[in-house]
Amino acid sequence: MRTFWLSLAFSAALATVAGQSLAGESRASQILDRFEHANQWRDHVMIAAHRAGSMQAGKTLYAENSLAAVEGSIAIGAEIVEVDVRRAKDGEFVIMHDSWLDRTTTCKGEVVKYTLAELKKCRLVVEGTGTVTNETVSTLREMLLTTKDRILINLDNKLEVTDLPGMVAEARDLGMADQVIVKENLWNRQRIDAASAALTQAGGGFQFMPILADDAVHDAVFASEVDKAFAPRAVELITWRNGAETLTSTGGPLFSTRMRAEAARGDWHLWADTYAVVNKPGGFLAGGRGDELAVAASLPREAWGFWVDRGATIIQTDEPKAAIEWLAANGYRVPYTTDIKQAAPAHTASIN
Repeated sequence: MRTFWLSLAFSAALATVAGQSLAGESRASQILDRFEHANQWRDHVMIAAHRAGSMQAGKTLYAENSLAAVEGSIAIGAEIVEVDVRRAKDGEFVIMHDSWLDRTTTCKGEVVKYTLAELKKCRLVVEGTGTVTNETVSTLREMLLTTKDRILINLDNKLEVTDLPGMVAEARDLGMADQVIVKENLWNRQRIDAASAALTQAGGGFQFMPILADDAVHDAVFASEVDKAFAPRAVELITWRNGAETLTSTGGPLFSTRMRAEAARGDWHLWADTYAVVNKPGGFLAGGRGDELAVAASLPREAWGFWVDRGATIIQTDEPKAAIEWLAANGYRVPYTTDIKQAAPAHTASIN
């Protein structure tokens, strides 16, 4: 009997310690667990907010690539924010999608011709409404500080592959390299070798996600090569529409049975993009089955549901709130075991 009670007490103590450990996890660490263990979480679809998640219901609520958009994405429960990285004239990494400032800020001209001090005078603009915000162009460091321990961040490199080590170094300096996903488009052996060289220089401890687009990669054989070279935790698969007016019925050559088998063997996520490409037909980047079909046409099952049915366990979208709500309502989201809401970061950046 004494042995029984000792065993019971020991089990209770272990449970308490485990519970305290889980409760002490940051939001980002819980998300990272699901990102790094795809095969354990095939029943949960993660959401990546495109350009930090500036839109909801077809309307732009925040300036794209803004700290305010990141805060909004965290609030609705997105797991990843995607932002774009460029350099200022004096070499500082800054967050900006376009090579020109005209569309998204109060300034004009090329980003690379402005010093950081000059960029800090450019205020971000909410596209669509033209509202000028109090937020200025962010540095990569400021963006990283905003996301640290709260959400994973996907850096879309608008520079050269050789710039990746510098981006990773900034994250490592902040003690958050594992929360950063960097990616590069791969389509042949030469690109694999170039990315490998850059990643070797960057050191370890971060996430690398290959991008495969079906205008250049036509089957899962190349994905097998990529898996052997990088052992990624996710692969971004792009389905171009190529001007066709009909909706894709298969998901294209990359969303195949063979690709799903490769993903299961490699324990990596299939990442699908459903955001629209500017000046292209609706859903151009998703074989016609994108955010516009989901929201404007009110057919989320034919958009997000289609990609989930073909194995996607991460969806990058311009409509993170609507996507999360639909996925949760239809059983594609597994609740997190502890409260993962986090307080705002300590630094004080204006995001009004």
